[in-house]
Amino acid sequence: QVQLVESGGGLVQAGGSLRLSCAASGSNFIINAMAWFRQTPGKQRELVAQITRDGITKYLDSVKGRFTISRDNAKNTMYMQMSSLKPEDTAVYYCNFAIRRPFSTISRDYWGQGTQVTVSS
Repeated sequence: QVQLVESGGGLVQAGGSLRLSCAASGSNFIINAMAWFRQTPGKQRELVAQITRDGITKYLDSVKGRFTISRDNAKNTMYMQMSSLKPEDTAVYYCNFAIRRPFSTISRDYWGQGTQVTVSS
């Protein structure tokens, strides 16, 4: 059974930094794409950043130049360094991994439990 565990959220002042982590536990799996999403009350969950297994990244326009997504395949872990944080970055951040079994081409989405990021003005 694969589980994702997030860490690193918290309260920070505008202009500050936080680093989020998401680690997958379990065995006998391969992680394809990894991504961070965020959600605020009353709004749809939005894709913040994504990274392929080969390290190709994509970002939401509003976080480009401020957030950096990375991964450590050996540790089945994804990170997001968030800098120059703004109050509008306040949200619950969720990690998402597309995971498949070896010798399978079918991936399934797994989600972390969510971590609150609050940026005060």
